[in-house]
Amino acid sequence: MMVYTLFLLASSFSVFSLEDSNSKGLLSLLNIILIVVPLVSIVFSSIYVYNSAEFIELLVSQPLKRKSIWLSIFGGLAASLSIAFFIGAGIPVLIYQANMIGLTMIVVGIMLSIIFVAIAMLAAVKTSDKAKGIGAVIMLWLYFSLMFDGLVLFLLFQFADYPIEKPMIGISALNPIDLSRIMILLQLDISAMMGYTGAIFKDFFGTFTGISFSIIVLLLWIALPVWYSTHKFNTKDL
Repeated sequence: MMVYTLFLLASSFSVFSLEDSNSKGLLSLLNIILIVVPLVSIVFSSIYVYNSAEFIELLVSQPLKRKSIWLSIFGGLAASLSIAFFIGAGIPVLIYQANMIGLTMIVVGIMLSIIFVAIAMLAAVKTSDKAKGIGAVIMLWLYFSLMFDGLVLFLLFQFADYPIEKPMIGISALNPIDLSRIMILLQLDISAMMGYTGAIFKDFFGTFTGISFSIIVLLLWIALPVWYSTHKFNTKDL
C-alpha cells in the first residue's frame, strides 16, 4: 500500500510539474489513473484474499456470520485502497486543480478502486485455485482496459452506416473504466474532438440526468459484485 501510494504521489506531482497547464496535467494523470488504479486494486485484492484463505477459514469456524466476515474484508480492502488513492492522487489534484473537474476525478478514482476490489473478491470466491483466480482477474483487467475498447471500435466500423451513437451510451455502461473516462473528458471540454458521438455523449452525460445515470451505474458496479460474492461465500464449502 505504501509503495502504491508513493507511486501515485510521485506520478501526480510529476505530471502537474511537467505540463504547462493544470488541465493538461489532469488529462495525463487521468491516463495513469484509468490503467494503474484498476490493475492494483484487482490484483492486490485477489492476492490478499487467496493469501488469507486459512485465516478466513479460522474466522468461519468462530461464531461469526459469514456475511459479516466477507463484508469486513471487502470494507478493509476498499478503505485502504481508497485512502491510498486519495493521498497519492487526490491531494495533488486538490493542490493544483481544486475545482469540480478535480473533485470528479477524485470521486471517480475512489469508485474505480472500490469497483475493482468488488470484482476481485467475486473472482476469488468463484475460483478456489490461486493461479487460475489471479489469471482471471488479470484477464478481466485487460478486458475492461483494452479489449472492450477494441470491441466498441469493431462495432462502430461494422455499423458505421447506422445511427448507433445513442446505443453507445448504453454500451458504455458495461465498462466502468469507459464510463469514468467519458465523465472526466466531457468536463474537460474535449468532447469536441470526439465528433458527433462526443456531441451525443455531451448532450446526455453533461446533464443532471446523465450524471445521475453515471453515478448509479458505478454504484451498481459495486453493489452487484459485492452482493453476488457475499451470496457465494455464504454457500461455499470451505
